[in-house]
Amino acid sequence: MAVKIRLKRMGAKKSPFYRIVVADARAPRDGRSIETIGTYNPVTQPAEVKINEELALKWLQDGAKPSDTVRNLFSKEGLMEKFHNAKYSK
Repeated sequence: MAVKIRLKRMGAKKSPFYRIVVADARAPRDGRSIETIGTYNPVTQPAEVKINEELALKWLQDGAKPSDTVRNLFSKEGLMEKFHNAKYSK
């Protein structure tokens, strides 16, 4: 089963709010997810990002592939660097 870390859209019309979720790659965007690992609110200034780093790193190490947007959010938070260091420090 291919697992992806991606955004799940929530919120009202024209005021999006996203959950960062781990989901089966074949599931629809707003469909069933395996686990919620954070939130992203692009409406606030500056955009608000909350990520459970421990869960995100666990899923990345288990082979979950982040979407492009999630990869950018992780990079800004420093998670991709932590994942890279943990992966290649062995």
